[in-house]
Amino acid sequence: MTMNPGMDPDTFEQFHDQLERYVRERLIPAEREMIENDRIPEDILTEMKDMGLFGLSIPEDHGGAGLNTTQYARTVKAMSYAAPAYRSIFSINIGMFNSALKNGGTPAQQAEWWPQLAEGKIACFGLTEPGSGSDSAAMQTTARPDPDGNGWIINGSKRYITNAPHADVALIMARTEKDAMPKNAHVSAFIVPMDTPGMSVGSPDKKMGQAGSHIADIMLDDVHVPGDALLGEETGQGFRFAMMSLDNGRISVGAASTGYARRALDSALKYATERKAFGEPIANFQLIQQMLAESETEIYAAECMMTDVTARADRGENVIRKAAAFKVFASEMCGRVVDRVVQIYGGAGYLAEYDAERFFRDARIYRIYEGTTQILQLQIAKHMLRDFAAGIER
Repeated sequence: MTMNPGMDPDTFEQFHDQLERYVRERLIPAEREMIENDRIPEDILTEMKDMGLFGLSIPEDHGGAGLNTTQYARTVKAMSYAAPAYRSIFSINIGMFNSALKNGGTPAQQAEWWPQLAEGKIACFGLTEPGSGSDSAAMQTTARPDPDGNGWIINGSKRYITNAPHADVALIMARTEKDAMPKNAHVSAFIVPMDTPGMSVGSPDKKMGQAGSHIADIMLDDVHVPGDALLGEETGQGFRFAMMSLDNGRISVGAASTGYARRALDSALKYATERKAFGEPIANFQLIQQMLAESETEIYAAECMMTDVTARADRGENVIRKAAAFKVFASEMCGRVVDRVVQIYGGAGYLAEYDAERFFRDARIYRIYEGTTQILQLQIAKHMLRDFAAGIER
């Protein structure tokens, strides 16, 4: 196992403290404007790029900050105290796209894309399709060898792709073999600039929540890419790289869920101490206290899970099972917390004038993307049974 030391600990703690102040003093006050306009203000986006947020996990010798998984998750959690759009805009860069590039990219591919991502180029991750999400065997997007050169021609479409309307580059999963093959070896991954002829993006989808964060379809119509666009320059490895990067993405969603649950609970705590009924603050009522205490307990449990799974990842352990467990627990926990927060607010919790209803809507997606709770439960159980059969204790 190889230990990932990440950024110098003292330097990281200084950065983390500065980031928390930035979130509270700059990002939260700008939330209303961002929500009303359904976009992150350009000046804030520029500030985030200048702060290096788009290259946090990219190696230092390629322009990034070189954070390890523990530091990465703590940064995501800190950012997620503010509206989710602020995390979403850079999370694919430092999460799934960078993880796939790190695990599967050639040195030339890493040297080309890491500096661009660190400078603020925006990435998206093209796995899901209209008829294919967790089921890779149903993937319809194809990549066939270009008869006129050493490249590939990609055709198909991708759905629900976060950051697609803003992205500069996409990692596209495509079928390079007609029939499904063992271990998903029929799927390969391609690095495709979004301005490549034949690439187009649909209108952003209207969503339940997460204003300012955009998803859209990507259409690929005879998209010609060179041979070196194939991640790792080897076919049949795309799904493996995608799944490896999803561990990182699930840790990110777990951290985001934990950070947003804390924001919602802090809001409820403030409201409960200010709102009066029967002549006293509702925080004095024991059933309100029960909801506050249950939420605090569950957030603490998620924080402990995050500490454990990220430390294991930094030690080089296989965390596929524990990353899934953290994501399941944290996202479901966040759903329970925001539901209690609405209840604590009472009738005001149902009004758009207050934050509680926004927290409720925003949090719902955490239980769906980067693997639904149900798919991840199946994955956890599969690995439990596999390890038991092999005599492996975890």
